[in-house]
Amino acid sequence: MQVKDVNKHRRSTAVLAVCCFVLQVAIAPNIGLGGGRANFAMLFCGVYAMYVGGRAGVIAGFCSGLVFDLVSTGPFGLMSALLTIFAYGLGRETRNRFADGLVATLSTYGIGSLTTTLAYNIAMLLVGESPNLFDLLFLRTLPSFALSFLFFLLVAYYLVQRSAKGNGIGSGTKGSLGKRGSHYDVRGI
Repeated sequence: MQVKDVNKHRRSTAVLAVCCFVLQVAIAPNIGLGGGRANFAMLFCGVYAMYVGGRAGVIAGFCSGLVFDLVSTGPFGLMSALLTIFAYGLGRETRNRFADGLVATLSTYGIGSLTTTLAYNIAMLLVGESPNLFDLLFLRTLPSFALSFLFFLLVAYYLVQRSAKGNGIGSGTKGSLGKRGSHYDVRGI
């Protein structure tokens, strides 16, 4: 009998959402590198899209983008659109991508995060928020990406370790067969 647990991710998602919201409102404006600030809305969107994916990940991307747009001075709806596309790209497989390992997770998030940050800052250049291309690339995009990626690295390391333990890997057994047994297991006879 298969049981579908619909509340499986609700508590951890709520904790992550509240933490990212508080960090985005209280910490991100005060800590910066050059002209760049960490984007905790992107962190929440990326983690949720890679952990759950599918339609729920896209909705989380849209909502976290709206929160970012409400607390920032940029054009309303821009980050919401970008994070919706970002979440779709990360979560289209509708599976836990943290189970793939740390390198695969970081490379996937890194490419999407850099692209999204660059697109946001190019839009800011077109609106007039950024004075030139040097400021756009080296004082806003790269520092924002570096800070966001650093915080994602911390969360991803934890989630990869947690996913590995859930699969039986790293818990002193030989892969997931140590917990379930195999087709040719004769220990129960």
